[in-house]
Amino acid sequence: MTFNRMSWGVKTSFRSYVEAAEGTITLSDGAIRAADGTFVFNVLPGADLSITPDGNATGSARFQGSVTFEAHGGMLRATLAELGLEAGADGIVLSALEGPTNKNRCVIATLGRAEIGENGAATMGAAITLEGMFQIADNYPPGTALDPVRLD
Repeated sequence: MTFNRMSWGVKTSFRSYVEAAEGTITLSDGAIRAADGTFVFNVLPGADLSITPDGNATGSARFQGSVTFEAHGGMLRATLAELGLEAGADGIVLSALEGPTNKNRCVIATLGRAEIGENGAATMGAAITLEGMFQIADNYPPGTALDPVRLD
């Protein structure tokens, strides 16, 4: 199966915290926010990520759009841009650019085995990595569960 978009909410409690602190969540470059609060990113051309019905994955995909969280007068600022999924021997990882002006990539989460739903969508649990902790918010230690990633 191949996919056209990825939905991911990062972490529900993080979104709630930013908004409760009168912060902002800004989407750009084609990313949109779904009614359930998650963010939707369309796949970019050239993706070859494929997941079989038993949950095995091969290939990679990059996604259009970015989301920026900002609160406390800019003291909290996290931008997730050019998200990507890459399947490897150890499973699937979720990566992003290291920063708005840096073109290096960092792995922000490791994903669990894909579960394929009746509608063909793939859902995977996500856990933050050390790099992700520095990219998103330094109060979530590595291994903390993030919102699941959904591909459809």
